Amino acid sequence: MKKLLFDTDVLIEYLRGNENAKAYLDQIENVIYMSSVTMAELYAGVREGDEYTKLEIFIDTFEVISLNKNIAKIGGLLRNQYKSTHGTGLADALIAATAKTINAQVVTFNSKHFPMCKDVIKPYERN
Repeated sequence: MKKLLFDTDVLIEYLRGNENAKAYLDQIENVIYMSSVTMAELYAGVREGDEYTKLEIFIDTFEVISLNKNIAKIGGLLRNQYKSTHGTGLADALIAATAKTINAQVVTFNSKHFPMCKDVIKPYERN
């Protein structure tokens, strides 16, 4: 099975208790990945206390891929190429670059921002 790199939007739904997100993530048996950019985005919205503790535990279930010189270069070039045509921001470009670097599929609801990635996965239909 191909590696899966999760975008922030799917993980936020999981953390908010969305049953579809929980079912989707819970059925995955492989190692699952997130970019350090996604990790930063999750911490940017966390509240102190139980929510913070739950996030710490949740992140430990992923292999977090750190940014490096190569990912930064690819991400910058992807942002430059797709910002006008697809509205791809720097965070999404860095997530895409991470996926390309580790040969993973991006799991997201926002496929428009990831035209540079083949086989983007929309994990389920939102209600």
